[in-house]
Amino acid sequence: MGNASSGICRSLAEDIVSGKLPPGQKLEELVLAERFQVSRTPIREALRELHARGLIELQPRKGGVVRRISLADLSEMLEALAALESLCCGLSALRMSAAQKEQLALLHAQAQRCAACGDQASYLGLNQQFHRLISGAAQNQVLQTLLEGLRERLAPFGAALKAVEQRLQISLAEHQAILQAVQAGDAPAAERAMRQHTARLSAQVMAVLRQQQALSEPAPLVAGPEEETQA
Repeated sequence: MGNASSGICRSLAEDIVSGKLPPGQKLEELVLAERFQVSRTPIREALRELHARGLIELQPRKGGVVRRISLADLSEMLEALAALESLCCGLSALRMSAAQKEQLALLHAQAQRCAACGDQASYLGLNQQFHRLISGAAQNQVLQTLLEGLRERLAPFGAALKAVEQRLQISLAEHQAILQAVQAGDAPAAERAMRQHTARLSAQVMAVLRQQQALSEPAPLVAGPEEETQA
């Protein structure tokens, strides 16, 4: 992918992840070519890459549509994320340098201070750094690429994650278990601690989204006495 198509792909991905381009939004080649002042060739390349990342559905000779992610799709992505995160954590326990372990401990200490004063925004930023440091220390570029792709696809559901992460003390306790296992170089314990952490988050995110979906659906019609008798 060339520089032009790469920049277009990055810009569109940011718009999709931020919600600026909502699910169902059409991405027409001609409109995008005019927006970015390029020919349709780099637009097609960018759309193919967005399709490969799972962010859009392609429409032959027309463009694309921002993908609507069902709860079933989301459940599978969260399951995959938990598996990859736990695998990376186990590898990191074996491969993380002493300097990286110190940095991980520092991030955890900073997160504790944020939780103590109720600074959720800063906590969430530190939480991302904590997880990315662990996945990076696994020293496996294939796993890292897969994880980043999943994180990008899950980014539109950040509001649900924020609602779940309001339970900061629970998250901190789980991070403490992860930190201790990584510092001890105990790969099985590190993998197990991360899996428990991500499994809890996944289950709670799904519960939040199911509740939101239920509230957004119209209430079923209730038949009156006469209608019930006729039925």
